[in-house]
Amino acid sequence: MRAKTVLPAVAMTAVSMVLTLAVVVMWLGTAVPWPVALVVGLGIDGGWLATLAYERRLAAQGDHNRAVTAVGWSFGFLATGVLVAHALTAEESAGAWLAVAWLPIAAKALWLVHAMWERTALTPVALDAIRGIQQEARDEAAVARARLRAEAATEETRLTAVTEAGARVARVQAKTAQTLAGAWSTLETARAGEETGRALTSVTARVTPGVTPRWELPVWGPSEPLAARSLESAPALTDEALDVIVDEIRTSETPALSYREMAARFRAAGHSASEVRLRAAWKRVA
Repeated sequence: MRAKTVLPAVAMTAVSMVLTLAVVVMWLGTAVPWPVALVVGLGIDGGWLATLAYERRLAAQGDHNRAVTAVGWSFGFLATGVLVAHALTAEESAGAWLAVAWLPIAAKALWLVHAMWERTALTPVALDAIRGIQQEARDEAAVARARLRAEAATEETRLTAVTEAGARVARVQAKTAQTLAGAWSTLETARAGEETGRALTSVTARVTPGVTPRWELPVWGPSEPLAARSLESAPALTDEALDVIVDEIRTSETPALSYREMAARFRAAGHSASEVRLRAAWKRVA
């Protein structure tokens, strides 16, 4: 893995140094003796190579020097400036020389990338540990997603079942209410009718001479269940005691209470008696 970054940097450095030396010799060789031009070119390349070597030494020791880095980039920009100046003054192939003038800067950039790779490089053991941690995290996330999907499906099934059961209960209640409403309407019609009312009142006993009792509709509404203690612990009333209580409640107001009012007050007072016995006592005292 190290060769993937260091080899391109070495190749680019060699090309840029050769190119810089050739340009300096060709460009300055016309103005000064060629040995002088060769010394200038080797000086530029040598200074750049020396600073690069020193930077690599510091990097191997885990150290860094900004002054050395600045000197190295200065030699790189100097080499680039020489190449750009030669390209601008060349009479032929100026574009080609200008196109390769960026090679020194490119070589420095490749060495910078290689240095960053070295600072962030990890051992195979660390990479294996990281891969294991990532795989474990992915496994846990997949299990969590599967659990959430299963819980969501279960909750959806439960809500569907509850909704369907509620709908069935609502339909039964609506049907029952409709049936009760029809029955109540029939009873009310029978009670309000002139002929049926006369027929129904004729089978009831008179409460007072000359007064025909009014036939009452059965009570339809919420009922309160009796406490278990009143059904179990309260002793059963005898017929005589039941007659006395019924008569007292019936005659507690003037005019006398109807059977429905008397029965409501009888049970509200805490007394207990079956509907058959209570109605029989009402007939006896009335």
